[in-house]
Parts: sequence; structure tokens; C-alpha cells
Amino acid sequence: MKQNCDEEQFLKDVEDHKMEIIRDDDTTRHIRFREPGTICYGFDLITWPGHLCITGDCGTYVFSRIHDMFSFFRMDDNDFNKRPDRKLNINPGYWGEKLLSVGTNAGYKEFCEDSFKERVKNHFDTFWEGTENKEAKAECWEAIEDDVLSQLADYGEAAYSAIHSFHHDTPDDCENFYFQDFFDGGGTERYTFHYLWNLYAIAYGIVEYDKVKAAEVEAVA
Repeated sequence: MKQNCDEEQFLKDVEDHKMEIIRDDDTTRHIRFREPGTICYGFDLITWPGHLCITGDCGTYVFSRIHDMFSFFRMDDNDFNKRPDRKLNINPGYWGEKLLSVGTNAGYKEFCEDSFKERVKNHFDTFWEGTENKEAKAECWEAIEDDVLSQLADYGEAAYSAIHSFHHDTPDDCENFYFQDFFDGGGTERYTFHYLWNLYAIAYGIVEYDKVKAAEVEAVA
């Protein structure tokens, strides 16, 4: 499985891309980004009033929020998510709330095995905190490994089912162990590589488009 995309990875993928403005009519735009001679990592930005669609080699996503979606994705300098040490700034959580559609092969969130394991361990540690019954604690963890963590090979669905059904009888001086409120607050998923890649592509595409429009204004002046 690919690791989550970051700015460095994205910029490497598009370092030889060229921009082609196919249509530019107020908020109705069609802008293509390709490395000449290949469609590898190519993408199109398409906007119409109230909508933005990014589609290409890394999937398709459609967003909707305001009349001009380029304005929506331009992160203001006062936005606490904007980091001056980055060329491209994205907001996966907030922007994801504006998704209308996700391509069938692109994805938005996916099961994260490391986060799942960490959440299991935190529940276990909280339950047994301060216990002096080391033997009972060890038996409980062994049961978790056998009945829950062993299901991770099936990637998510089986592990979720095991969490729901898991119950371990403890000695009389302890309450029985189960994963109470395990899914409260999330924490077992991460954004997909393709989703993050496309967010960087949107930010990158708008930056490149703005450079061209600024040059046009300067030329006229």
C-alpha cells in the first residue's frame, strides 16, 4: 500500500507538467495539466458555478461550496491551516466536507491498521491502568491478539467485527473487559493517497493559473 501523499511527493510527480487553458469564461473553466507526451499523473480542473471537478490519472472528485470554487480553494494568509514553509497548503478535513462525488477507483478514506492497533492498545492500557494482577492483564492481551489483532490480515472489516464481539472474562476483582465506545471520535481511518494527491493538484493548479492571470494583467498595464 502506498503511504499517504505529501507535498514533496506531489511536486515530484508534476515537475514536468505544462498547463493548457482550454476554457476560461468567468467561473466556467477547463484547465489541463500534463507532461508533454504522456498522461501519467495528468489531470484536468473543470469549474462551473458552484462546482469544481478534478479528474485524471489519479481519480475523479467533485466539490461544491461557493459560486467560484477557485476562491474557495485559495487558502487565505490568515487561515490557521496555512503554513509558510509550504508551497501548497491543503485542508483535507474541511474540504472533504464539500465533496459531492468520489470516483470509484479514487477513494476518500481507508482503514488504517496502525491507528487501529494504537486505539486497541490505548483501550487496553486504560482498562488495566494501576492493576496488580499481571497474570490477568497478560491473559487479556493474549485474547485480544488471538481474537482481534489476528483479524487485521483481512484488512478492516473482520477486525471491526471482532472489536464489536470481543468480551473477556476477568477475575472477580475486575470488571469484564470489552471495547466500550471504541469508535467514538473515529481514529481508525486515514485519507487515501489519491484524495490527498488530488487536493495538492487543486492547490497547485490554482497557483499556476493565478500566475498566468497575474502576468496577463501586468502585460496590459
